[in-house]
Amino acid sequence: MGEIVAGFGVPHTPMFPALVAREGPQCETAQLYRTVAEHLGAIKPDALIVFDSDHLNTFFLNNYPNLSVGVTDQTSGPNDGTPGLPHYVVPVAEDIAARLYGFGLESGFDLALAQEFDVDHSILVPLHFLTPHMTLPIVPVFINGVVHPLPAARRCFALGQMVRTAVEALPASRTVAVLASGSFSLDVGGHLSPRGEFAGTPDVGWAETVLAHLRHGRINDLLNEATSERMARAGNVAGELLNWIALMGVLGDRRPSFLEPQIRMGHAYGVWRWD
Repeated sequence: MGEIVAGFGVPHTPMFPALVAREGPQCETAQLYRTVAEHLGAIKPDALIVFDSDHLNTFFLNNYPNLSVGVTDQTSGPNDGTPGLPHYVVPVAEDIAARLYGFGLESGFDLALAQEFDVDHSILVPLHFLTPHMTLPIVPVFINGVVHPLPAARRCFALGQMVRTAVEALPASRTVAVLASGSFSLDVGGHLSPRGEFAGTPDVGWAETVLAHLRHGRINDLLNEATSERMARAGNVAGELLNWIALMGVLGDRRPSFLEPQIRMGHAYGVWRWD
C-alpha cells in the first residue's frame, strides 16, 4: 500500500525566479523556498502530488475542467513564457496518476483526464525552487481556482480525502508527498489590484484569517468561510486557496510544523511533517 508522508504549500508568483536570480540566495523569498525544499529533501518521497490551478494556459475557456488529473509519463513548460524560468521536462508518476484517476471515478468524482498537456508557472515555479533537477515525479491534479463559479470548498476538501484513500490503496509500497500551489489573496490585471499596479493583494485581512485557521487546525471554520463569493472579494485568482483546502483534505486537522507568511503578498509557505 501507499503512504502519505508529508504535505507542503507554497506560492507560485511568476516574478520569483527572476527576483531570486537578481537578489541572491539570502533574500527572503529564496530562504523561504529553501526551508520547504530542505523538508522535502529530508522526506525523499517516491512521488509528489501537486494541487494546482491552471491560469488559462494548459486549459482555456472552450474546455476548462473544474477537476482534472494529468496522466502521462512526462510534461514540460512553462507554456506561458515566465521570465527567468528555464524550460523544464518534468517526469510524471503515470502509474499513480492513472490509479488516482480511476479511483476518483469509482468514488463519484467526475474527473477530467489530461494525457497530452504542458504546464505553466503555477507548477513550475514551485518545482524550480523545490526540486530543480526535476528528478521527483509529480502527479498534477488541477483544481479550477480561476473561472467562476468555483468548485465548493467542501468538494475540494473531499477531493483531498479521496486522494489520500487512493494513495493508501496503491498496490505497491510507495511514499507520496502532497503540494498545494497558490495564494490566498491575489488579483492579477483586475479591478481589485492596487491602484497603478498590475497585480497585488487586495485583502490582507482574509489572508491572515486563512493563515490562522491553518495554523490552529480550524479546518471546518475555513471550509465554512471559503465561499466562492468570499474568495472573489480577495482577488480574481484567490480561488487558488482551494489547492490548500484539498491539501488539508489529505492531511486532516494536522497542524503545520512550519508556516511562514509573506503577508503583504497574500500567501505563505507551509510544511506538515509527522516523521
